[in-house]
Amino acid sequence: MKRFKAAVIGGSGYGGAELIRRLLIHPEVDLVRVASVDFVGQPLAAAHPNLTGRTPLRFEDLAPGAASAGCDIALLGLPHKISAHKVPEVLAAGARVVDMSGDFRLRDAAAYQKYYGATHPHPELLGTVVYGLPELNRDAIRSARAVASPGCFATTIELGLLPLAKAGLLRGPIHVLGITGSSGSGVVPTVGTHHPVRAVNLKSYKALEHQHTPEIEQTLQQAAGPDAPAFELRFVPVSAPLSRGILATIFVEVPAAQSMLATGELFRHAYANEPFVRFVEDRVPEVAAVSGSNFAEVGFTLGEPNANNGTRTLAVHAATDNLIKGGAGQAIQNMNLMLGLPETMSLEDPGPWP
Repeated sequence: MKRFKAAVIGGSGYGGAELIRRLLIHPEVDLVRVASVDFVGQPLAAAHPNLTGRTPLRFEDLAPGAASAGCDIALLGLPHKISAHKVPEVLAAGARVVDMSGDFRLRDAAAYQKYYGATHPHPELLGTVVYGLPELNRDAIRSARAVASPGCFATTIELGLLPLAKAGLLRGPIHVLGITGSSGSGVVPTVGTHHPVRAVNLKSYKALEHQHTPEIEQTLQQAAGPDAPAFELRFVPVSAPLSRGILATIFVEVPAAQSMLATGELFRHAYANEPFVRFVEDRVPEVAAVSGSNFAEVGFTLGEPNANNGTRTLAVHAATDNLIKGGAGQAIQNMNLMLGLPETMSLEDPGPWP
């Protein structure tokens, strides 16, 4: 008999599909309820055909408090600006929460209003919900009542830069080009995400104003510490013709004396004991190597010293599956930590190749 009970609230989207899939194969957590305003009364396979015959559960139109009643934990796959209203209801029902939206990632209500376009309904909770990046906040996640799982771009870029932040090597402008697959745009197609346009196209969007920017800066400043040099993220995301995956290329100016050996040691030390981050040295990180899995890959290329300014360019490469390590898989990883379970449970599969 499984030890814990879980509910998924907002289970008809792509993130919900991955949450449900991972929970159905979980050895210690029983998925007992899936709430959604779509597909009400229909089997889960109506939205997620890969689950045909896998579970008798059906989508239920339930308020978050009712959906999480009797559960140890609720995992929320609700949209931004909706989740902010629902998390307190789940906590009041006695369940712990993993929220996949951006509604509780930021500590600053003004930054939330700027990047999400709404006044936060519960600003008193900002800064009290633990940011769910296990590689940085593992101990805090274990004891948390509520966790805000990071965004997909944020996870990828943060994992690429955490070793440098901790070493005090982030300063000035940090330039990032992040390429993402279409599943990050959600189930409902729009003019910019519809397959006939997406499949033959590359285009940037939300250049220098993506909502994950303050989240990344906040997290890396935390990792660097209060006395670290100031830096600014200049991030341009790019829409790519693939379903899953993110590849981030990050440009950091480091001192000319920074060596390959010393840089490699920063990454090896940071990720030697991390179950889901691979530091790769014999090739460049790539999407196909992590797609379908909860693994992230990071690596780097170090340019030649510039005699004119005493620096050299460090290009950091990072790849994730936006729906798994960048989304629902990381939410399950956080859930495992919160329930005192091995954090790798139901997440250890390496994914397909190619």
